[in-house]
Amino acid sequence: MAPSVKVIEELVAATNAHDLDRLVDCFSPSYVNVTPAHPARGFTGREQVRRNWTSIFAAVPDIVTRVVASIDTDGQLWTEWEMSGTRTDGTSHAMAGVIIFGVEQDHIVSARFYLEPVETLSGDADAAVGRLNSGSRP
Repeated sequence: MAPSVKVIEELVAATNAHDLDRLVDCFSPSYVNVTPAHPARGFTGREQVRRNWTSIFAAVPDIVTRVVASIDTDGQLWTEWEMSGTRTDGTSHAMAGVIIFGVEQDHIVSARFYLEPVETLSGDADAAVGRLNSGSRP
């Protein structure tokens, strides 16, 4: 098994075990997160990873993650994710999307993050394209 795949399997296991220290240890101290669809959300350093997951574990105490598919391409691991659980207020939590990881020396050093909340209320493809063409929010 390639080292990049191994660290992602460890990330999934740590997340599903809700083991914050083990999860954070998957990341390099100089980790860089780029979120192209939301540029202001990008960050550097694993302390933000710790803050993010502390908040997520508190808000969605039964969160479960799964990698649906992955492709390892010369130091980049393309992964498709699903996350689900129930928020403390009883509402459903679901996210899906792609994360492209850079891995070096058994640590995640970078990610291009395309994970988004699953949304089912905005209509079909015609409605979404219509909103995009009119300049409205998708």
